[in-house]
Amino acid sequence: MSPRHGWGAPLNDDLLAAVVRRERGLTAAGLAVLGLLAWAWLVRLGREMADMAEMGMADVGPWALADAGWAALMWAVMMVAMMLPAAAPMILMFVAVNRRRRTEGGGTPLVNTGLFVLGYLVVWTAFSVAAALAQWGLHSAALLSDDAMSAAPVVGALVLAAAGVWQLTPLKYACLARCQAPIGFLLGEWRDGNRGAVVMGLRHGLFCLGCCWVLMGLLFVGGVMNLAWVAAIAAFVLVEKLVPAGRAVSWASGIALLAWAAWSLAHAG
Repeated sequence: MSPRHGWGAPLNDDLLAAVVRRERGLTAAGLAVLGLLAWAWLVRLGREMADMAEMGMADVGPWALADAGWAALMWAVMMVAMMLPAAAPMILMFVAVNRRRRTEGGGTPLVNTGLFVLGYLVVWTAFSVAAALAQWGLHSAALLSDDAMSAAPVVGALVLAAAGVWQLTPLKYACLARCQAPIGFLLGEWRDGNRGAVVMGLRHGLFCLGCCWVLMGLLFVGGVMNLAWVAAIAAFVLVEKLVPAGRAVSWASGIALLAWAAWSLAHAG
């Protein structure tokens, strides 16, 4: 049976491909705008914090709940800036599969792409709350610098060691494999309806979190608002997910992180 569009007329393969390209293009543009807005906000915040530090106005007092809320917002925006590029291949594949199922399935309803993205970001928002609580704890224990928001050397070395070990674990590779194979994930996890879109987004977010959560902890090593460090980690996550030798990249990075941790501990005194 020929694929049909909403008015019942046959939709040939060329037209279907054109529709998929248009929808993927619009989605990619939307993701790019959202990512650029997140980065613009981070750059502005970084400049404001640097200006305050230069004037000796860095916050050295105890945190209130509002401070933790502000930190959670900062982490959430940072996760949008860092993780949307890595999630883009999955989201764009979702758009293509969604359209083809709708067209070739004789009227199967489209699944809301926005809800898929929302489910994905909910996972990273929850992580952002946990990261903000960790930052609050380090600040309260005087283990976090007030200017760069980087952890004390011993804590930083422990974070490096944890990240290095995680990069070598089978669970890391299991999660990475699901992130590297968008079509495999969608074929195995597809659910119809708005609820299905959210569930798929949540599940992909959990796999992505399992792959990258300890790497996000490295922000405490280089500085939470060190934007060069933020960009470096985001680039590494993207490379790890996109290159065919992603597992080799993980192994090499795990060994390098463990060596860095050992060096940091040796010089922590």
